[in-house]
Amino acid sequence: MARDKKSAPEVNAGSMADIAFLLLIFFLVTTTIDADKGITVKLPPWSEEPPDPTKLNERNVFSVLVNANDQLLVRDEPADINNLRERAKEFIANPQGREDLAATPTKAIISLKNDRGTTYKAYLNVYNELKAAYDELWDEESQRMYGVPYSDALTTDQKNAIKKKIPFVLSEAEPTSFGDED
Repeated sequence: MARDKKSAPEVNAGSMADIAFLLLIFFLVTTTIDADKGITVKLPPWSEEPPDPTKLNERNVFSVLVNANDQLLVRDEPADINNLRERAKEFIANPQGREDLAATPTKAIISLKNDRGTTYKAYLNVYNELKAAYDELWDEESQRMYGVPYSDALTTDQKNAIKKKIPFVLSEAEPTSFGDED
């Protein structure tokens, strides 16, 4: 059979689809995708029963409100985020035994409420400051009890003993409508 001078040589592409499919499978299997972890919060178990309407002692509640303009109201007074951590630590520990602060660290409750118009950045900043207050209190208690920082070489039992003395209690209320800070 004579070859036509105008026809171009052909490449057999029959196995190209198989190769592309195998490469696709390889990259899907070997690629890792990092997922955002977000804020780690342990939620209470779901219950069909209505909550106990126990009236809390206002002395033991450190209320933090963040309005739509990202402004803070701490215990019904305007506040600045720069001193929120220290105020929270003082409230929880109550080193002077003041009557207007928490009776004991085990009874202290931090109540965080935000507006639907609050920016995510402001919410995270406030949450981080409140969490940092607990972290610092745990570290101080660890230094006092064991002579080492909280994050270093403590056993799980030692960490649990500290958290039993200073439990992390942060209550987050339902956000209010935009501009309605009550």
